[in-house]
Formats: sequence, structure tokens, C-alpha cells
Amino acid sequence: MKSTPDLAERRAALIVVDVQKGLDDPCWGSRNNPDTEEKISDLLTYWRHAALPVFHVRHLSTEPDSPLRPGTAGSEIKDVVRSRPDEPVIEKNVNSAFIGTDLEARLRDLNVDTVVVTGLTTDHCVSTTVRMAGNLGFDTYLVSDATATFDRVGPGGKLHSADSIHEIALVELHEEFATIVTTAEILS
Repeated sequence: MKSTPDLAERRAALIVVDVQKGLDDPCWGSRNNPDTEEKISDLLTYWRHAALPVFHVRHLSTEPDSPLRPGTAGSEIKDVVRSRPDEPVIEKNVNSAFIGTDLEARLRDLNVDTVVVTGLTTDHCVSTTVRMAGNLGFDTYLVSDATATFDRVGPGGKLHSADSIHEIALVELHEEFATIVTTAEILS
């Protein structure tokens, strides 16, 4: 396993994906990693203290019934990880934080070559963002306990637990697109 780099030396950026109030809506079902937001808050404290770049990503759904529609309370970032005025909020309406946004350009302008990704949901927007970051050449780390997902029903109607979906998503990303780490490993 690749060791965690000196984040300050590497000027690593923290990317917080879709930690929005609408993802607390019961329509999503059961979720794993109930401490995700607190772990992200811990990482934000570290990043802010070290004066490292932080980017928040916000999904603005084009679906009329989505709890993440623009202009609704559900589209707002959760208070526990709320952005500061000097922290950009990247708005998207697809799974990747890099598609249709200026995230890559902002990272390159800051000479960032390492990104640490957290957020919701592991198997959708987090995974897609991590895959693209890796493909774009960023040294990418995904914080396993600072991400979460929901139970999913497969095409055959079988229910898959959030824990199972989360673990499979991590396995698919590890050492191909990113290095999987924990909050404790990042903060040590």
C-alpha cells in the first residue's frame, strides 16, 4: 500500500462531494458510516489549519422530484461541513465534479497534484469524481470512513446493503484510481 504523502508539502486539496441536506431525506433508504460528516469536519479542521485548498461540491439535480433540486433546502451543504467564504463551491448536475465545471482548472491553477476525496455517495458521485481525478493524473486518495452510501436494489430486485455497496466501491477504486485511506491515516 502506498503511504500517505506529506499533504502540506504536496499542497493536497480536500474535495468534499455532495454533503447536502437533501441526502438526509428518507427516500434514499438506509445509509452506512453514520460518522461520515464528523470525519469530514475533522478533515476540514486539519485542512483549514494547514491553509491547504478545500473545494466543496454541490449536486443540483435536474430531476423535478429530487431532494437536491436547486433552490430547495435539500440542495444546501450540511451545516457540519459548511463552506467558508474563501472555499469554492463547485456546482454540478452530473456524477463527476469534473464534468461541466472548472474544478480541474482551479486545481491546476493552484499547482495541486494531490487530491483527497470525501463525501456522498461512495458508489456514485464520489466514485466518478475519484475515477476522473485518477485519469486526469492527480495523485488521488479516497477517505473510506469519510464517505458513505445507501442500500441499493440490483437489477434482479435483490437488496444490497450500504456496507456491501460501499466496500465493493472501495475495492474497485483501490490501487487503480486511488489509494484508500482512513481519516486517522490522513490526520496522523
